[in-house]
Amino acid sequence: MNRIILAVFLFTGSVQALGQENVSDSARTLPEITVSAFEQNRSQMASAASIRVVTIGKADRYNKTSLVSGFNTVAGVRMEERSPGSYRINIRGSSLRSPFGVRNVKVYWNNIPVTDPGGNTYFNQFAQNNFLTIEILKGPAGSMYGAGTGGLLLMQNLESLWKKGAELEYITGSYGLQNIFTSYHWGEKENRNTLSYAHNQSDGYRDHTKMRRDNFSWSSKLKINEKQELEGHVLFTDMYYQTPGGLTLTEFNANPKQARPAAGGSPSAETAKAAIFQKNFLAAITHHFYFTNDFKNTTTFYGAFAEIQNPTFRNYERRNEPHFGGRTSFNYTKDWNTNTIQLVAGGELQKAYFNTQVSKNKNGNPDTLQTDDDINYTTYSVFLQADLNISDSWIFTAGASLNKSTVSITRLNKYPVLEQSRSYQGEISPRISLVKRIGKDFSLFGSIAKGFSPPTTAELLPSTGVISTFLEAEEGTNYEVGSRINLFKGKLRLEAIGFYFQLNNALVVRKDSSNADYYVNAGDTKQKGIELSADYSLFFRNSSLLNRLNLSAAQTLNDFTYGDFQKDATNYSGNKLPSVPSFTTSILADLQFKNGIYLNSTYYHASSIFLNDANSVETKAYDLLGARIGWKFIIKKLGLNIYTGADNLFDEVYSLGNDINAAGGRYYNVAPAKNWYVGAVVQFLSSGTNKK
Repeated sequence: MNRIILAVFLFTGSVQALGQENVSDSARTLPEITVSAFEQNRSQMASAASIRVVTIGKADRYNKTSLVSGFNTVAGVRMEERSPGSYRINIRGSSLRSPFGVRNVKVYWNNIPVTDPGGNTYFNQFAQNNFLTIEILKGPAGSMYGAGTGGLLLMQNLESLWKKGAELEYITGSYGLQNIFTSYHWGEKENRNTLSYAHNQSDGYRDHTKMRRDNFSWSSKLKINEKQELEGHVLFTDMYYQTPGGLTLTEFNANPKQARPAAGGSPSAETAKAAIFQKNFLAAITHHFYFTNDFKNTTTFYGAFAEIQNPTFRNYERRNEPHFGGRTSFNYTKDWNTNTIQLVAGGELQKAYFNTQVSKNKNGNPDTLQTDDDINYTTYSVFLQADLNISDSWIFTAGASLNKSTVSITRLNKYPVLEQSRSYQGEISPRISLVKRIGKDFSLFGSIAKGFSPPTTAELLPSTGVISTFLEAEEGTNYEVGSRINLFKGKLRLEAIGFYFQLNNALVVRKDSSNADYYVNAGDTKQKGIELSADYSLFFRNSSLLNRLNLSAAQTLNDFTYGDFQKDATNYSGNKLPSVPSFTTSILADLQFKNGIYLNSTYYHASSIFLNDANSVETKAYDLLGARIGWKFIIKKLGLNIYTGADNLFDEVYSLGNDINAAGGRYYNVAPAKNWYVGAVVQFLSSGTNKK
């Protein structure tokens, strides 16, 4: 608590001191934020959705190995990293069913569905230079984006921040950190192109946590004529990272850096050569057709392939996951007098042909075959939405989607060969919302949204090897109210949101005696929360020393509990949901000087977290502080940025990405201690900026 008070005091003190010195100079305001979710393309002030936008500027505060720190500045959002390269994204408790990977959060990149038909997202295939903006929508978005109750990510890299030129960035630091980013942007307003490459490498803080990722991407947008535009996107990632495994509390206290040691009949993580070998390929084409100024269509077709090899202390898994699909939407917008009506209709289809083979692991190599499964997964949704804007004062939105998912699993290594199948069909996901604007600087909003989420392929075919087509889909309804206000001529923005989400048939991960994952439907959950955000910007026009001060703060208060949940003879009803802190806060402070020197500071606090359904094991709270200092300057058309920084300055020993309901008490995965980095960016600037 003392650290929280100290951080708040320092940051607010700096605001007061600087503000008193140059209040009269602060004429400029924060830039307007436009959100594209639900195809509304309106200002955040006029949106009824809980949406925050992470820009490349906010993500450019760290060593760029991952987006963990950037995501954790958003109220209600928590990103975790069990080991370098292994991520989880928790939006309002959505990681309850994710021992690893990103599930129950729908992800799109440039209108391309990145979440595969089986419900899994390889978010680690992305590097920092694959996006310019990420819109994070909290709560069900199924009325337009299909299955999922946890939220939505919309990533873009050819939008208004795009500019011609090239850049090269190199970062080195603690634990063998080596990052290289290079991008080349060329073309004109009618034809924009971006080619990028990223290399991330680290030895990791823990034993057996080396990581390497090579990422290539190409994006192009071509205006054919006044009625047609084409987009093309290609993404390829080749990565490898070691998985050290969870530790018991005794092992964690003795040496948190160690990898999982041998236990019973199980080898150590190092002996098993536990790791992930991962290749991802994605290619897509998008066609925009403008029938009239009021009526347009956007259609995307894509194909993707993932190849995974995963030796663990239990077995050796090999997955080949080709899939393809498409998405189309028709958008009609009509203005009359001061009113606007918008109608959106469309659909999305995905088809997967996966194969998973599990063998015995012999010193990091596949041995005797245990299971060989073909998994066919088909999912589709059709959606319709109507939006009425009355004089930009009342904005009403109503939408719904009809969804169906079908999965069949054929076990090929046992005779007779049998197919097990399951359909999740007729699922309707409605959403209604209302915004009341009072002037241009104040709005009230509310929404009711229902979502559903069928089991992913990883849950239907868990590491126990038991085909689990008996699992039911999650279904939940979210009620939400909030307000936004701009003060001091737009220099201060405040947002407050309250929500209540009830989830039925909640999917919860469990571990058997060999620490293999399996899943159960855990009755219902009741999730209540308050999310507060503030952004403040102060410009100094008349100062010869200072240029700008930016402050951001986000606070989350959660009360997430099980409703009626009985497991065998144990009753967990009323217990807190594991994996979710009840309180988090983040504070960002950025100070820029006229001579190009800048200072960034980041503070993050998380309360204690329960690690099992029984609430008998709990982590301690922790506080993180990071800082960075740099110098930006231009020599002719060459932009230079030299910086150095450090993370975890309090040198906290804490676990990030805990293993929930772990067998044998193996809950803990330590995060890096105090660490540093230095970097340099060289930008070859063009004469102008091309905007959309």
